[in-house]
This record gives sequence, structure tokens and C-alpha cells, in this order.
Amino acid sequence: MATDHIRYDVLARDALRGVLRRVLTDAAEHGLPGEHHFFITFLSTADGVKLSPRLLAQYPEEMTIILQHQFWDLVVTEDRFEVGLSFGGVPERLVVPFAAIKSFLDPSVQFGLQFEPSDAATEAPSANLPAVPTPSALPVPAPAAMAESKDASTGDSKDESAKPSEGAEVVRLDRFRKK
Repeated sequence: MATDHIRYDVLARDALRGVLRRVLTDAAEHGLPGEHHFFITFLSTADGVKLSPRLLAQYPEEMTIILQHQFWDLVVTEDRFEVGLSFGGVPERLVVPFAAIKSFLDPSVQFGLQFEPSDAATEAPSANLPAVPTPSALPVPAPAAMAESKDASTGDSKDESAKPSEGAEVVRLDRFRKK
């Protein structure tokens, strides 16, 4: 098999992270339009993630936040976003690098992005190799698991009756790569 000197996987990953950055930048500048809201899952111990010790103890591996009604001071930079959320009535400030994000979902329009987890995402900044997770674009309905999951930003149980539509299939980019 030929060696990929262009690194299409890196280009695709960066482009999809650019979509995420753009969506969050628009939300920071103009608020969330219509029924849009975001489920963002990230590695809680990845390099650059800043959580309080209380939240890190509660979510030691990964955490899903929901940006919908009650968030404030959303700031988006080239490599991360920062947001204020309330957890159990306690206001918190989170800093999440885009490299730490595992998935992004906007269930209002059944759109999602998924990024492969990488061991390099949790290594110290002095690591020799950068993280190169392979992204997948997933236009999928809200997973049934989220319908019963806890809303990390408020601690309330979500009661969504959204069910995946018949015939929907999650397709991963790896499926189309030559091996």
C-alpha cells in the first residue's frame, strides 16, 4: 500500500474541527438560533482541559456538556473554547481544547461530528508526536443513550423522546479507505 505523504486524515480532522470552531464562534457572537443546542463530549484529562477538582473527580475520563439555555461567557479561540456552566447550582468555568473533543452533536438538526480518541490527546505537552485522531462526519439522529442521560450542565435528567429514524446508518470514513 502506498504511503500517504499528504496526510489526508490530518487535513480532514482539521477541517471538521474548523466546522466546530465556526459553529461555536457564531454561538458566542449571536447566541443559539432556533432550536439548536449542542452536546459536546471531551476527554476530561486531555492536555489543556481545565476543570475544577470537583468536576474532574466526578468525570475522571470524559465529560459531556450541553450548551442550550444556561451557559455564559462562551469564548472561542483558534485552539479551544471556554464557557461558564452551572453544575448542581455551582457555577464553573471550563476550558476545552478542540483536540480534546471526542464528539459534537446538534440533535435539533440531527448533525454530529465524531473524532477518534487518541492516546496522544492525554499525553503531556512534551510528547514527541502530535495527536492525529481520524474524524468522521456523522449526520445522525440523537442517540437513544442521550435520551436518558444526565444533563451534565444542570444535573437534570433529559426526557427526550427523539428516536433514530428508520434506515439511518452511521458511516465511518475508515470504511472507504483502501487497506
